[in-house]
Amino acid sequence: MTPPDDTSVPHPDAAPPALDGERPRWWIYRGTGEPLPDTTLGALLPPPPPWRAFHGGPVTAPPPADEAETARRLGGHRPAGYAPAYARREADLVNAALLLRRPLLVSGRPGTGKSSLAYRISRELRLGRVLRWHITSRTTLQRGLYEYDAIGRVQDTAALRAAAGDTPAEHGPTAPPDIGDYIQLGPLGTALLPYEEPRVLLIDELDKSDLDLANDLLSVFEDGTFTIPELRRARRRNPVVTVQTDDPQGEAEITAGVVRCRAFPLIVMTSNSEREFPPAFLRRCLLLQMPEPGDDDLAGMVAAHFGEEVAQEWGGTLIANFLKRSRERGGLSIDQLLNAFHLAATRTGGDEEGLQNLTEAIWHRLDGTAPAVRPE
Repeated sequence: MTPPDDTSVPHPDAAPPALDGERPRWWIYRGTGEPLPDTTLGALLPPPPPWRAFHGGPVTAPPPADEAETARRLGGHRPAGYAPAYARREADLVNAALLLRRPLLVSGRPGTGKSSLAYRISRELRLGRVLRWHITSRTTLQRGLYEYDAIGRVQDTAALRAAAGDTPAEHGPTAPPDIGDYIQLGPLGTALLPYEEPRVLLIDELDKSDLDLANDLLSVFEDGTFTIPELRRARRRNPVVTVQTDDPQGEAEITAGVVRCRAFPLIVMTSNSEREFPPAFLRRCLLLQMPEPGDDDLAGMVAAHFGEEVAQEWGGTLIANFLKRSRERGGLSIDQLLNAFHLAATRTGGDEEGLQNLTEAIWHRLDGTAPAVRPE
């Protein structure tokens, strides 16, 4: 059955609303970088479409905060009124993903800040620690869902039996260690636990994956559930098992070996546009193309990391030179700009030429085709 059209949410390929005027009434995420005041996402988020409703339980405890990692990614300063020039388009797609309970595929050139979107969403909507799943060519779906240390359990069982070798026979055989001690949920598996509010999951560099991973994700994204066979087989003896999660010291109870989500996670998948994805996979995603940041965007990012004073003192010259070099060298990353600002803000003594020589060494090409060239 084909879901009916939802006219309250724009099509992902539709033109964004005008930058002036009031924000759309259906927006929850606004891209301002400021946390929701005196409310929660659960209080604001409308019910899901019927075909995207999930009913897992019992409810898992809220995730821990991770302010240090968020500040490392986004900066500790939040200048008043800062919003990137592309915030309108970004907010449209993030809100559509929230309302439709669909993953967001963010593409663009390396270094344009795709991964940081997950941290902006988590900070603004107060959703706690971001779960990060970094993809390589060897990544499999199961590693994202869970890992079972079968060898470790066998070794520990043998050690227990050896230690109990003098136990009288009437006491019975030594029981093996609890299987839950040897199972740890991965980032995706943790995101699918039955939380009251959605977890934010960053699937980073999905285009680096094996060709089958995108197809393997389809059923998980559609059903919001997965099975742990090792626990499923033991469900009669151990109907409820406590396992480790991807959060530090995190634990969760799994019933009958099945994990069912309650609030579908806000999934941000990044791609450097190095490969195409299957049509069936793309049909289940909302697509956001991350544009090249401009002067104002970079100035806001610098102010977020170093404060307004540093941004005003060094911003004009360094950002202009950075954008010029970026155009000449096939695109530079935001990290390269932030490195230059850190040197400018911490250097003592020296002349402008020395600083310029340092920045030229930092702003090298990212494709490895040639070293940085000192300007004439």
